[in-house]
Amino acid sequence: MGIRGNRNCAIGKDYEEKAAEYLVRQGMKILCRNFRCRQGEIDVIGLQGEYLVFVEVKFRASAAGGFPEEAVGWQKQKRICRTALYYLYTHPAYETRPVRYDVVAVCGGRIRWYKDAFEHHNE
Repeated sequence: MGIRGNRNCAIGKDYEEKAAEYLVRQGMKILCRNFRCRQGEIDVIGLQGEYLVFVEVKFRASAAGGFPEEAVGWQKQKRICRTALYYLYTHPAYETRPVRYDVVAVCGGRIRWYKDAFEHHNE
């Protein structure tokens, strides 16, 4: 990974941290950050009320190239859903909870939280 890739990764982690802090202030209990497996990665996994919430965080410095939430397309959603199934398989204590997929979009300094942003995708 080049210098630009390292810089972008560091910026992304900084905004994931800001998004996680925002979610905690909104009442979410964070269970895990940057959960990774063969199926993919989920930025934040938390509990809010009765829901187990899988959160994708997207950042853009500005909306000039499109809004960050637009980058969570169908393929990305499928990958998140496969990863969520693996998380549930490896954490059976949560398998009876209803699941929700959220997106937190950070554009400039503004944070937007899309609860229930997409449905679970089966293959």
